[in-house]
Parts: sequence; structure tokens; C-alpha cells
Amino acid sequence: MKILVAITYYRPHMSGLTIYAERLAKALVKDGHRVTVLTSRFKHDLPLNENLEGVQIVRVPVLMHISKGVIMPSFGRIASRLIKEHDVVHLHLPQFDAARVAFRARIQKKPIVITYHCDLQMPKGLLSWAANQGVRLMNNLAALFSDRIVTYTQDYADNSKFVRRYMNKLQIINPPVILPAITAAQVRAYKKKHNPKDVHPIIGMAARFASEKGVEVLLNAIERIIKQYPKAQVWFAGPYENVMSEEAYYWKLKPVIDKYVASKNWKFFGLLSPEELAAFYPNLDILTIPSLNSTEAFGLVQIEAMMNGVPSIAANLPGVRQPVKRHGMGEIITIGSSNELADAVNKIMRNKKSYTKGWEDIASQYSPASVAQDYLDMFNEISSK
Repeated sequence: MKILVAITYYRPHMSGLTIYAERLAKALVKDGHRVTVLTSRFKHDLPLNENLEGVQIVRVPVLMHISKGVIMPSFGRIASRLIKEHDVVHLHLPQFDAARVAFRARIQKKPIVITYHCDLQMPKGLLSWAANQGVRLMNNLAALFSDRIVTYTQDYADNSKFVRRYMNKLQIINPPVILPAITAAQVRAYKKKHNPKDVHPIIGMAARFASEKGVEVLLNAIERIIKQYPKAQVWFAGPYENVMSEEAYYWKLKPVIDKYVASKNWKFFGLLSPEELAAFYPNLDILTIPSLNSTEAFGLVQIEAMMNGVPSIAANLPGVRQPVKRHGMGEIITIGSSNELADAVNKIMRNKKSYTKGWEDIASQYSPASVAQDYLDMFNEISSK
């Protein structure tokens, strides 16, 4: 099958959305299908055409950036050509250009599937507000043209204003989650490098440094945590400097973070490779995901941590709370509550074994191969109709 994937940002950009798309694309290629990713050339030094592990990437030149979005005048023309060459069109939303692709695919009578990852909330400002409204309009037009809309969980679908309009098109498919296999010796070496004194608890956060991720919720919990555990450390994995549209947020929190960096209660790890992440998670005691709004719909990092026997503390957001509810590995806290986060750390550390039962069976439920098969079954069903 020839599958065209349309997505605003793809590698080397890092987000849960791009990681999902990349894992699914690779799994489909591995199964013998042809996958082309149509995306933005969001950095001028990126090649217009590239093949990464069998996935063909076509990047469209960007005229200008508006907040977190991009304007690509030639996108429609390139999309029309590629749609003709493919059997199925797969759109990852939110995406400003989704309606243009869906309309062209509908005219050419190609099956259209949307994966709706999360709601969109732009930073404050009139221009960002206008961009937000434009993306919402385009998302809804794309949904009208589509044959099926995929979300990660029924919980998120039931609570999303966007998805609730299209329940007749809804299909739930687990997200793809995988990490490289590494040895116990590599895990020990990682610990020796980053935690040679074997301090605990190690509290992880794996995310972009962005306002919707609720970094300040964890930051404000530290004082209470270190009263109980003076040597506790927060390990922050992910880009934190010069994150697109998040620079002001970083500089706002930086003075407090610097204080905890100096006291050795906070460490930045930067953007980690998959192999590094595979060693990072087993060295955590707890993962936190204190997100603040519906731009977070699940939190793939929770499954990555749970696959390594690490429980999660998750905000009580639709979708985000589901990994803890499904697998019983962690605690759910009120959105924005630093006190509850600190209490949850203490609760888990007092009885950690009760939060790690059955973790060995989690990986199979989210394997990219099984997720790819679910998509292929759906593509074939739509095509047959």
C-alpha cells in the first residue's frame, strides 16, 4: 500500500506527535508498504527530499512562521501531485494545511484518515488567537472530508469538543511506543555517570520545556519533596533552551530552577537519543506528567516509563490519566496541584512495589507493529467500501 502522511512538523523536530508519526511510518515501511511524509521545511538547512530508514520525506519551503505555525504557498500544488501517487491519505491533526490536503484527496476519491492528537492552544496574543481560530476551522473542514478519525483513548474523545462532533467516524487505536533494547550493563553505566552516589528519589520529566507541560507544577513541589527527601533529584529530559515560542516561559522559571541546580536537586539532560532514553527510564523512581490542558492527550512517555517498571504521576486530564488507570502504575493528581504531586511522590516511595505489578506485559499492547496493523485493517476496510 502507498500511504501519504501529511504533518506540519517531522524529524528532526521533537514532540509526541512527531514521535508517533515516525514510529508508525517506520512500522508500515518494515511491513513492506511505501510511506511518504509531506511536511514543512521548518529550518532552511533541511533537505527538501530525504529518505530516513525507508520513509520518504518531502519538505515544503516555508515562507514565514506565525507563532507555532508555518505558511507554505507551494504546499497545495505538491500535495495534489503526491495524492495522485498514493492509495491512502493520513493526516495528523492539529494542522493548518489539513483541509487543503483532505479536499484534494476527496476530489481524487482517496481514503482519508485523520489521527487527532490533541487540541491546539496557541500562546497569548492577537496574532496567535487568529492563528488558533484558523487551525480550528481547517481541522473541522478536514474532518468533514475524512472517512475516519483516530484518537488514542475514548476518554479523550468524550471530552474533546472537536472529536465529539464526529463520533460517527471515531476509531480508537493505541499509540505506538517502543524503545531500543539495551543491556543491564548499559543501565548501570548510565547510573554510574549520572547518579554515582545512588540518591533517591529520582523524579523524571520527559518533555519539551513548554508552558502547557506544567513544569512549574513540579518546580513548586520540590521544596515540599526535599523536606522529606533532601537528596531528591529532578531529571529533566528534553529540549529546554530556545524552544519555539517558549523562550519567555523558560526565562520566567530559570531563577528558581538555577537555585535547585545549584543545590543538586535538578538536572537538565537535554534532548536524549532513543538509546539514551532506554537507559534514562530504568534509573528513575517516578515519572511526572503535570500537564495543564488538553494539548496533552495521553503522554507517550508514561508508557515508556511503565515499560521499564517506573510508575507515573499524571494530571487528571482526559487521556493523560488513562495509562495510570489502565495499568495501575502511579497516581493521578488534580491539575496544577504541586502539593498533591509532592504527596504522590511520598506515597509511591513508601510502597513502590505495589505500583510496579504487571509492567512486563505493557509493551506488547503498544508495539508499533500491532498499531500499524490496526491502521492497515482500517485503510483496507475504507478502501473496500
